[in-house]
Amino acid sequence: MPSPRIAARALILRDDKLLLVNAYPAGQSDLWCAPGGGVEKHTSLPDNLIREVREETGLTILVGAPALINEFHDPDLNFHQIDIYFRCDITSGELSSDWCDPEGIVSERCFFSRTEMAHIAFKPDSLPDAAWGDTLLYDPLERLIKPTGA
Repeated sequence: MPSPRIAARALILRDDKLLLVNAYPAGQSDLWCAPGGGVEKHTSLPDNLIREVREETGLTILVGAPALINEFHDPDLNFHQIDIYFRCDITSGELSSDWCDPEGIVSERCFFSRTEMAHIAFKPDSLPDAAWGDTLLYDPLERLIKPTGA
């Protein structure tokens, strides 16, 4: 069994709205998540996160304290991922409709209020509590959601 994959993700609030991305190419799913992604060896979690957020959104960020550790898993697929969510601030850039994720994964980027999040699909379930809270949360072994039609 392979080791769990590690990912770093950003909790970015602007005007009391959380930045989320749709990380399924060509609209395969309506599921939203915080920007970020897998870490590369020999690079710090914050440096990985700065790179991932830049690729997915075009924004430059300052990485702050951790807010959430979440584990996604799917025993049927032998998949286990540990996501570490950090509180982050935008230092430069604006969301632009012509920004293109160089890896072609992120198809949309949008800021959502906590109220608006009640009407969209997102993961992890603890995301709003982490984004608008002030403590470090741990969310163990949440089942992985497969894209629609997968």
